[in-house]
Amino acid sequence: MTERRQKRYPADRLKLHDLLGKRERQLQNLQAEVKELRQIVKQADATAINATAELYHITPEQLSEIMKKMYGDRSKPIPEVNACVKNIFRIWQEGADDRLTQLVFCDISTPKGMERTSQQTDTAEKTDSPRDDDELPPLEPVDDLTELAGSSSEAVVSDFNVYEDIRSKLIARGVPPEEIAFIHDANTEVKKKELFAKVRAGQVRVLIGSTAKMGAGTNCQDRLIALHDLDCPWRPGDLEQRSGRIVRQGNMNPDVQIYRYATEGTFDSYLWQTVENKQKFISQIMTSKSPVRSCDDIDEAALSYAEIKALCAGDPAIKEKMDLDVDVARLRLMKADHQSQQYRLEDRLLKYFPQEIERNKGYLSGFEQDLATVAAHPLPEKDFIGMTIGGETFTEAKDAGEAILDACKHVSNEKDHALGEYRGFSMSVMYNPLSQMYQLTLKGAMSHQVELGSDPRGNITRIDNALAGIPRRIQNVENKLNDLNQQMTTAKAELGKPFPQEEELKTKSARLAELDAKLNLDRPAAQAEKKKPEQER
Repeated sequence: MTERRQKRYPADRLKLHDLLGKRERQLQNLQAEVKELRQIVKQADATAINATAELYHITPEQLSEIMKKMYGDRSKPIPEVNACVKNIFRIWQEGADDRLTQLVFCDISTPKGMERTSQQTDTAEKTDSPRDDDELPPLEPVDDLTELAGSSSEAVVSDFNVYEDIRSKLIARGVPPEEIAFIHDANTEVKKKELFAKVRAGQVRVLIGSTAKMGAGTNCQDRLIALHDLDCPWRPGDLEQRSGRIVRQGNMNPDVQIYRYATEGTFDSYLWQTVENKQKFISQIMTSKSPVRSCDDIDEAALSYAEIKALCAGDPAIKEKMDLDVDVARLRLMKADHQSQQYRLEDRLLKYFPQEIERNKGYLSGFEQDLATVAAHPLPEKDFIGMTIGGETFTEAKDAGEAILDACKHVSNEKDHALGEYRGFSMSVMYNPLSQMYQLTLKGAMSHQVELGSDPRGNITRIDNALAGIPRRIQNVENKLNDLNQQMTTAKAELGKPFPQEEELKTKSARLAELDAKLNLDRPAAQAEKKKPEQER
């Protein structure tokens, strides 16, 4: 018979039970407050929508169409979802042998209510199960009010969400339920690691989640063959994060597929255009290829209700406006680049070309003088012409070469040291730390440099070769002068030319302004006119 151990700290356990009770009451009060706040926000949204509809003379029927365009018509199937389900199922069948996997990204209609319901069910099961008297229920912290708000009665209601719609349609086609998972089901780091391991192993073959929960840090690329962007995020970086889940090292598939879905005549075209404009501006800043110096921030509120009204009514003017926005921005960028090129041409004609031409003319004159000096001191056919080093004249090439090497022993820095004279040119020597070699300079009207070696006779030959190369250097300078003169002539012809697409830019800008007025998109001007009578009062 075993004796039961006596509890040592009954007072502490009572305090802990009191703390649990107090925490439970606090959570209940906070839950009630969140529910009340949700109701207030809903009423405020409804009031704002009705006021805006009245401001823009939107009828109830048109407002209903607008809401369907923005949030979906639940009485009709969603085209993007059906197309996505079809592609997922086809790829699921094709990759059955290798257990290939897929990712689906969707940042809207996430299963928050369903997730919270499952958490409550798990907690209830744990609470109802028998436990020893020494065990206490775990105290779980609440890190996010949105999770707590999801436990309200409204969130628990089995409301429509895209995630569950995709899963039910895939199951109906024959995909086993255990091969489909939501990232929202993994609400801890441990569960996420287990879920990613199942995806890497091919046990879970379709993983659905949002960019925030399934972006950076998601390592399940081993068997990924396809990625589906069911919606368009507001930031280009989100698309890069999504693509980075599948296009990365460790993927066994050399080629992968990325699907992006959009429905004609809906918000999708505007969203993708917005992301495109943002990415263009970011690329211009990062590459420094554009003269644009500012960009208007674009967020969810950038699309006016007038645009939504035109979009829902099928007005072709909104599509024409979007195309004109792109064309006018492109033409303005081209015009700015044309103007910058004109400024550069003017600067080169005033400064660069005159300075470069004058500099090369000086080089040409100097080389011609040195060529005349060489011609005045020709090399004899057999004997050495003679060289003066340190005040001593050497008549043998070998002796002169050895004297040069001996003088180099006393040179240990980059400063030129006077050496002597040869064929009408003064000579100096220095040590070049970059090449780690001694460098001899022949100085006439111009400088001619020679790298010295260890062979005495070979160094004399190098010096003669440097002087023999003066005609080649003259030819190079003459070619440079010809190029400069030709470039200057071309620049003069191009300077002052007008922007070739100026007429197209004017026409499209005028049409864009006309469409803006038609769609009532120039509200700041209208509001300014409206304020004038008020100020006169």
